[in-house]
Amino acid sequence: MSDDASIGLDVQPTEALPLDAWHRARGGRMVEFAGYWLPIQYDGIIAEHLWTRESAGLFDVSHMGQLQVSGPNAAAELEKILPGDVIGLKAGKVRYSLLLDENGGILDDLMVTNAGDHLFLIVNGACKWDDIAHLREFLPDEIHLHYQDEHALLALQGPKAVDALARLGLVPAAEGAPAVEGLRFMEAAPYLWGERPLGISRSGYTGEDGFEISVHADDAEALADALTAQPEVKPIGLGARDSLRLEAGLPLYGHDLHPGVSVIAAGLGFAVSKRRRTEGGFLGDARVMAELLGAPAQVRVGLTLDGRLPAREGAAIHAGETQVGTVTSGGFAPSIGAPIAMGWVDAAHAATGTPLTIEVRGKHLTAKVAAMPFVPHRYVRRGATT
Repeated sequence: MSDDASIGLDVQPTEALPLDAWHRARGGRMVEFAGYWLPIQYDGIIAEHLWTRESAGLFDVSHMGQLQVSGPNAAAELEKILPGDVIGLKAGKVRYSLLLDENGGILDDLMVTNAGDHLFLIVNGACKWDDIAHLREFLPDEIHLHYQDEHALLALQGPKAVDALARLGLVPAAEGAPAVEGLRFMEAAPYLWGERPLGISRSGYTGEDGFEISVHADDAEALADALTAQPEVKPIGLGARDSLRLEAGLPLYGHDLHPGVSVIAAGLGFAVSKRRRTEGGFLGDARVMAELLGAPAQVRVGLTLDGRLPAREGAAIHAGETQVGTVTSGGFAPSIGAPIAMGWVDAAHAATGTPLTIEVRGKHLTAKVAAMPFVPHRYVRRGATT
């Protein structure tokens, strides 16, 4: 799912996260984001970005919301809100989904895990309180919704993440669960690190192999120390997290996604499971099902730019003299060595290879529509060799 890391959000911090002092002690440059202080960088965004692509980076994403949903028929009730197949989600499996309003607009994107005795949701930090209110409004009273504010969330990302994590000697805490290196993309299980319980999924939002680790706040610093003691691992800030997800073609809620846009136009139709496409029965289903049969007026696309000057959010996209879209995310791509962007354009100009221009600082930069991801995903999937 997307985390909502971005630069320059004007919010006031309300509390320090469990690793606040840990970041500061390691030279993290802290910024105000989503009501918290979070590190934007340590050694520099480009260096941290490339380290994650080549080795393993540790991200603190504890600002995100970790929610437990439980009670009678919890999966069926959640299906009335989410467009994915929750009932058919097997224990230990993770699914990307979306929170929609009654008009089919996107309120948030999220991850849902079948944790056996409950469903576990991870939602974006900047809108978690609105998400909780929305869920509480539409879930019946007998469904219990618990916000795990006593937990931190760490993301260990990169091709060597599995080596570093496996070295900690984690023990599966559920019958039939694999060793942590035996997890595959979008699978999850509980583990014990000594006597400390961890909830681990093989997932993330960088396009790399990696893991997200839910850990009690009291144990977060010890875990962060143990991971960064591994030679493959360095702490990484939100700046590199943003450039990594952009290269991976992954949308950022609040920028590329918002209530004014729809699932199909956003290129997220895979989140609407096959059965739900036929049955409907979720909030906003009329718009989603209509767009499955038609063509949205605007769609989300990737863009490559000539030269070195990046386009930022809000830049106008033109075809000739006519504005046909707007950049929603953009920046320099360290793995590519060139600027890239993501934006919404009129469907008539959305084909891969379409030449466009982007207005930046009074100049019209040459650009073209590009296939996403810009950098291939390197997830370790079930059935793949490693």
